[in-house]
Amino acid sequence: MTTSFRPPNMVLATIGLSLATFMQVLDTTIANVSLPTIAGNLGVSSDQSTWVITSFAVSQAISLPLTGFLSRRFGEVRLFVWCTLLFVVASFLCGVSQSMGMLILFRAIQGAVAGPMYPITQSLMIGIYPPNKRGMALSLLSMVAVVAPITGPILGGWITDNYSWPWIFFINVPVGVFASMVVANQMRGKVEVTERPRMDYVGLAALVIGVGALQIMLDKGNDEDWFHSNFIIVTTLVSAIALAVFLIWELTDEHPIVDLRLLRHRNFKYGTLALVLSYSAYFAINLLLPQWLQRNLGYTATWAGFAAAPIGIFPVLLSFVVGRYAMRFDLRLLASFAFVVMGVTCFLRSNFYLEIDFAHVAAMQLLMGLGVALFFMPVTVVLLSDLDRNEIASGSGLATFLRTLGGSFSASLTTFLWERRAVLHHAQLAEHVTVYDQDAMATVNQLGGGHVQLGAGIVDGMITQQGYQIAFNELFHALGWIFLGLIVFVWLTRPPFAAKSSDAGAGAH
Repeated sequence: MTTSFRPPNMVLATIGLSLATFMQVLDTTIANVSLPTIAGNLGVSSDQSTWVITSFAVSQAISLPLTGFLSRRFGEVRLFVWCTLLFVVASFLCGVSQSMGMLILFRAIQGAVAGPMYPITQSLMIGIYPPNKRGMALSLLSMVAVVAPITGPILGGWITDNYSWPWIFFINVPVGVFASMVVANQMRGKVEVTERPRMDYVGLAALVIGVGALQIMLDKGNDEDWFHSNFIIVTTLVSAIALAVFLIWELTDEHPIVDLRLLRHRNFKYGTLALVLSYSAYFAINLLLPQWLQRNLGYTATWAGFAAAPIGIFPVLLSFVVGRYAMRFDLRLLASFAFVVMGVTCFLRSNFYLEIDFAHVAAMQLLMGLGVALFFMPVTVVLLSDLDRNEIASGSGLATFLRTLGGSFSASLTTFLWERRAVLHHAQLAEHVTVYDQDAMATVNQLGGGHVQLGAGIVDGMITQQGYQIAFNELFHALGWIFLGLIVFVWLTRPPFAAKSSDAGAGAH
C-alpha cells in the first residue's frame, strides 16, 4: 500500500481536467442552435439535421457505463488523455465535414470518446486531492456541469452568427490539446495497476443494441408521433429485449462489462436515484424555458440564452465556499435545502404569464441557481461515499450514464406533455369561441378589421399561445412537487459520507 499521488502543480492539473470536462459538456448543447444553419449549408432537411444531436447522445450513452472497464484496462490517466485527444480529432473532422453523413459519423465518434471523460475526471480529482479538499474538487466539477450546458447555446449562436458553424467544433482543438498535454505532464508520475479483464462480448452487444435503440427512440419519439410510427415500435421492442438480456447477463456473469452490483451499496443506490430524478427535473426546466421564451414570448435564441444564463451565477460564486465548508454540515441537509429552493422557484414559475418581462425571468433563474449550487456536489459526494477507491470510476460512470438516460427520458416526456396539454387547453378554450357568442364574434370582427377569417386566425393564434402557457404552468407546478418529493430519497442514505472513499483513496495508488 503506497501513499496517494499528488501532481507537481495541483492548480495546473485541476485546470487541465476541468477544461477538458467543460469542453466535453459544452459540446452536448453547443450545436443545438446551429442546426438550421448546418442543415441549410449541407443541403438537408431540418429533421435530418437533428441526427447531429442524436448520434452524439447515442454514442455517449453507450460508452458511459463502459468507463470502469476501460479504466481498469488502460488506466485512468491514459484513458483520459486519449479520450481528450480523440475528442479533438473528432471535433476537427466534424468541422471539415462536407456532407451530413460525414458530420453524423464524426459526431458519433465524438460522443463515444466523450462518454468516459466526466466520470474519469471525477475519479482523478478524488484521487489527487486530500480527503479534506475533495469536496472542493467535486464542487468545481459540479459548477462545470451546470455552467457548460448553459454556455453552449449562447456561444454556439454567437459563433454561427458571426463566423460559421464549423467553428463551434474547431474551438475544441486548442482547448483539448492544451488540456491533454497538461494532464499528461502533471500525471506522468502516477502509478496505475492495469489488468486485462475478460471481454464480456454478450454484455457489450446487448448494451450497444439496447441503449442505442432506447436513445434513438427517446430522441425521435416526438418527431415520429410515438407509437403511431412503426419505426418507434420496432426500436422500443429491440431496446426492451436487448436491455432485458443485458440486465440478466450482467447480474449473473462473473466478469460483467458494467458492474451493476455497485447498486448493493446503500448510499450509491439512493444517492444515484436522487441524482437521476433531480437531474431529470432540472433538465426539463432547461428544455422548457428556452422553448417557451422563443415560442410564446418571441425571444431570439441568443436572448433566450441570456435569460437562462443567470442560473450559473451562484454555482460560479459559491463553488469555492461550498467545496470548502459543505463537509462541515450534514450533506443531506444541504441537498434538502437545495431541493426546497428549486421546488419553490418551480412553483413561482407556475404563475408566469405572456406579458412577463425579462427581469422577472432572469431573477427566477438567479434564485434557482442557489439551489443548483447546493445540490450537485452534496449528492455526488453522498453517492460515491460508500464505494471503495477502485470502484469510483465504475460508480461515477454508471451514475452519469443513468443521469444521462434520465435526461433523455425527461426531454421526451416533457416535450410530449407540453404539446399534448397545450392541444387539450386549446380545445377547451376554443369551445367558447362560436358564432352564437356575440361577444366572441365582436372580438373576432374587431381584431380582423371587419374580416372574419382574418380575425378568427388571430384569435386562434392567441388561444394557441394561452394553451401553451397554461401547459407550461402546469408542468412547472408538477416539477415543484417532484423536487420536494426528492428529499425523501436523500434521507434514505446514511452517514458517514467521506470516510470510506477517503481511507481507500489514501492507499489505492
